[in-house]
Amino acid sequence: MNDMKKIFVILLSIMPLFAWANVRMTISDGIDNAQIKEKMESTISAILTEANNAQAEGRDLRLGAIGVPENVQVSMSMLWENSPFVCTDEEIVEHCLTTGSGYQIRNIPLEMRPVGVEEFNESEYQEAVISFDKQGRLESFYLSISMNLYMNVVRNNKELTDLRRRQLILDYVEKFRTSYNQKDINFLEQIFSDDALIITGKVIKQKKDHIALPDKIVYKKQTKQEYLTNLRRVFAANSYIRVTFDEIKVMRHPVNPNFYGVTLHQGYTSNNYHDDGYLFLLWDFTDEDMPQIHVRTWQPDQINGGRIPEDEIFSLSDFDI
Repeated sequence: MNDMKKIFVILLSIMPLFAWANVRMTISDGIDNAQIKEKMESTISAILTEANNAQAEGRDLRLGAIGVPENVQVSMSMLWENSPFVCTDEEIVEHCLTTGSGYQIRNIPLEMRPVGVEEFNESEYQEAVISFDKQGRLESFYLSISMNLYMNVVRNNKELTDLRRRQLILDYVEKFRTSYNQKDINFLEQIFSDDALIITGKVIKQKKDHIALPDKIVYKKQTKQEYLTNLRRVFAANSYIRVTFDEIKVMRHPVNPNFYGVTLHQGYTSNNYHDDGYLFLLWDFTDEDMPQIHVRTWQPDQINGGRIPEDEIFSLSDFDI
């Protein structure tokens, strides 16, 4: 976020909430069907206005009354429980993207206001992506990666099939990210394959004869169930968890086009812990309705006072398929 945006968010955060209760969504272009366009605009306006009202009144979301599907109600309520949000823009004007399954509106501005975090004095700016099917029915509401990252990945497609897969990957990356903010252990249980390999790196200080040696990264392997067991403990011990991605690289396997390697620069923050590092995910899209992660690695991005060398960052070529 640039300096002007930061100043804008801080100024708005000290204004009374009722000043931005009603939000109006306008889709500028990208969809020709006026009826579907109006339906999507009305849905987004109602959701964001309801979030503002709920925040102002200190209550839970009431999404059923505005026609939000039950699965989206559950997902948004999980996010709301840990990170209630408001939309400070009275009017939003955005382009509509066409996806393989329908439409998306990105760049929806939110101020996250996490609960149970005393040291969190300022609202945190995030953006949402809202997806609809081809009839304009609401399908999902997730925290998004930036539009720049999204378009960089999409533009690198090799063919139409690859473009569809890349859009699908980005959708699942955003679901994956949001699942940590939601503490959605069930989604993570489904998305990791039963034999998934989990690798986590940690920087270790070294000494020999009381002489400091260069730090090294030591890696630990876990099974899916070991990882999820530990994650349940983390979720239970923290009222607030935030995962963000600010770099993303997608590579298709040169032999098996159903496999993609996704490398992300990740920021992780909880009540009393923060780290930055590189996350690698090996995705299998053989079944596009139920893709699986076979490998998840995490490694710190700093060692010995500098960035980890690029050739040491896990990538698709490090794993046999």
